[in-house]
Amino acid sequence: MQPILLCVLGATAVGKTAAAIKLASQLGTEIISADSRQFYKEISIGTAKPGADELAMVKHHFIGHLSIHQTYTAGDFERDALLVLNHLFTQHRVVVAVGGSGLYVKALLDGLDDLPMADEGLRQRLHQLFEQEGILALQHELQQLNPLVYDKTDILNPQRIMRAIEIETATQQGFVSHKKKHERNFTTIPVVLNLPREILYERIDKRVDKMIASGLQKEAENMLPNRDAYALKTVGYTELFEHFDGKHDLQTAIHLIKQHSRNYAKRQLTWFRKQAPQHWFDPSDIAGILSLIK
Repeated sequence: MQPILLCVLGATAVGKTAAAIKLASQLGTEIISADSRQFYKEISIGTAKPGADELAMVKHHFIGHLSIHQTYTAGDFERDALLVLNHLFTQHRVVVAVGGSGLYVKALLDGLDDLPMADEGLRQRLHQLFEQEGILALQHELQQLNPLVYDKTDILNPQRIMRAIEIETATQQGFVSHKKKHERNFTTIPVVLNLPREILYERIDKRVDKMIASGLQKEAENMLPNRDAYALKTVGYTELFEHFDGKHDLQTAIHLIKQHSRNYAKRQLTWFRKQAPQHWFDPSDIAGILSLIK
């Protein structure tokens, strides 16, 4: 029988980290993080990284292993994660993966098409376009390039739009000659942690308040000189950067972080319903998930 990759999915703040640690502890195994926000060593509070005590309970991989100055794609993660998994499966029958970043989860579970590296000149132009003219300009450019790709892209996510433009531009220029996926030598079992919507939104609001109390404002301030880094164009930092620019006061920034986090959670749940419709659990139902694995 093939080894098993148990992938713990769920919206932001639903309790994935705690559940994954409990599962890995009971299974005597290790954790692969597929949360792209937690890859970067310079940012911790705004990405809700596991704390030192949590990291000490179970060995984690892909937490704080990159600098925000590095370019790291979902394809890079797929390659690196498969290498780590090949090693872990020589020691463990089951490995736990945890994440909420849809593209990186898909890369780990199913693999990605063999796509081109990002063109730095194009990437810088797209970031500048977004900064100066907003998301509507990005949406328009992608729609002009390929309406079919536009219809399949999360057009509310500027990072997804920019990557779609990069790929489509390379395709039209003949830089993508074939597509292939790496075979998986393990069985994947995705489970989605879920809570009633009102409880999830309450947890999101409380988490943001906790982040602010823990020093998120100072962390964002320290990152201000690097605000153009791809890793920092995400909820929590974007709103505080705008606050530092004088666009709105701190309370408005906090309100926007909560609102945008709830919007992100809604998009995550929509994606999980399409990708993993079968196994949904309450975050506290560790016994139920273990029973599924057995």
